[in-house]
Amino acid sequence: MAKDTTGRLHVQVKTGGKRKLSSKLWLERQLNDPYVAKAKAAGYRSRAAFKLLEIDDKFRLLKPGMAVVDLGAAPGGWSQIAAKRVGSREAKGKVVAIDLLEMSEIPGVDFAQLDFMDNDAPEKLTAMLGGKADVVMSDMAANTTGHRKTDQLRIVGLVETAVAFACDVLKPGGTFLAKTFQSGADAELLAQLKRDFATVRHVKPAASRQDSSERYVLATGFRGGTRSESDTPSRSG
Repeated sequence: MAKDTTGRLHVQVKTGGKRKLSSKLWLERQLNDPYVAKAKAAGYRSRAAFKLLEIDDKFRLLKPGMAVVDLGAAPGGWSQIAAKRVGSREAKGKVVAIDLLEMSEIPGVDFAQLDFMDNDAPEKLTAMLGGKADVVMSDMAANTTGHRKTDQLRIVGLVETAVAFACDVLKPGGTFLAKTFQSGADAELLAQLKRDFATVRHVKPAASRQDSSERYVLATGFRGGTRSESDTPSRSG
């Protein structure tokens, strides 16, 4: 066990047995990540909770009484923050979380295990919310293949589909926040967002690992209205 440049003890994981080098590096990074320890101490389900906290502290997206949709919510770190900030635990606001995976119960959060790409997903979500959403947020990431260009297209495609979903369920003036990655493949995504929202910007919270190309696209001031079929990515179902 050695100390890093900040003086903190650095845990090194031994390579051995059936553990691959990639698994060793991931485990080592987790054990030495201060946000992982902070999340555990604070009772958050993931370190990603701090990313949303930082973004919301800066841009004030989540306000008491709002209706929020959390796409790809499991394990629930973002839903925990949203529930606290909109007051859904006190029945002031509403948080609906969606994921293909199961997610254990969170106070103030209504969970639906479904695919947001299904054609009837927007209708189901609107029914659960009792109306339209103020915020649609997503910390999802597409499964990677290891082929850089393919992965970039998958990531951007997932966000484009999330934008189409958001346009189905957001109130005029609403907000969309989603994880993406810095690449040259997102020009059409940004053009799409600028057509549908008044302001579009990229943000990178301090809790995002600095060696990662991860960043978030934040679109505010949804213009409302319906999109033409040519503007809307196809859904499954």
